[in-house]
Amino acid sequence: MTAKLDYRWNLREIMATRGMFSTTDLRPLLADRGIGLSPSQTYRLVTERPERLSLKTLMALLDILGCSMEELIEPVAAGAQRRRRAAGGTATDTHGGLGGLRPKRARLVQE
Repeated sequence: MTAKLDYRWNLREIMATRGMFSTTDLRPLLADRGIGLSPSQTYRLVTERPERLSLKTLMALLDILGCSMEELIEPVAAGAQRRRRAAGGTATDTHGGLGGLRPKRARLVQE
């Protein structure tokens, strides 16, 4: 039986390690390399897992971030990227995503 493969898209995490916390940081760097993406396209590229990506865009991302393809696109077994529910009822990333980098929602307590 052939194993089903999937992938983990690590663009957001790699950007964060390079001090790039906004999608607007990425647009001019892509434009310098001849990649013209709209603000919404850039946002989706960073925040969502792309199903299709041009090789020119991929090569520009690797150049901008100074990373390898294996760092940016990590192959995983199908189903291994699912999120599970924590005891508090919030979704947690089972593979060390941005869970620790995201702010927690403030709870208002009335006295």
